[in-house]
Amino acid sequence: MDKPQREITLRFLAEPLDVNFGGKVHGGAVMKWIDLAAYACAAGWSGRYCVTAYAGGIRFVSPIHVGSLVEVKAKVIYTGKSSMHIALEVNACDPKSLNRRLTTHCIVVMVAVDEHGQAVRIPEWIPENEEDSREHQTAQKLMEMRKKIGEEMQIFVE
Repeated sequence: MDKPQREITLRFLAEPLDVNFGGKVHGGAVMKWIDLAAYACAAGWSGRYCVTAYAGGIRFVSPIHVGSLVEVKAKVIYTGKSSMHIALEVNACDPKSLNRRLTTHCIVVMVAVDEHGQAVRIPEWIPENEEDSREHQTAQKLMEMRKKIGEEMQIFVE
């Protein structure tokens, strides 16, 4: 069997319909691109249909201008039994220069499901080098932080 696909890069052109009232690409468009890349990455790793379970730590670093070439890089950095933690990085540039700059980054957790929407087991990802190990450890730290944030957020749902 082929090795699962761990990384993917999707490319988009920022269109006039993606622009907010300030003349820059709005966050909702960027978040849609992030979700699409996270799905493609998770499906490539798991070989299954996947759903978004969590999106967090989104950091908008710099604006994206209409006409920019936008690259959304997605990479599996941790796997559970059915979940995948995907690190995403969004870069943009003028398509004529290809001088990329970071615009956004975040983590998305995707879950592989069957035709009934039930979580299914996925292949385990094992770090292969020092960088992989750092990313894996970061994902584990972020899981602990999310648990604490989730506990604090309960005040809003009760």
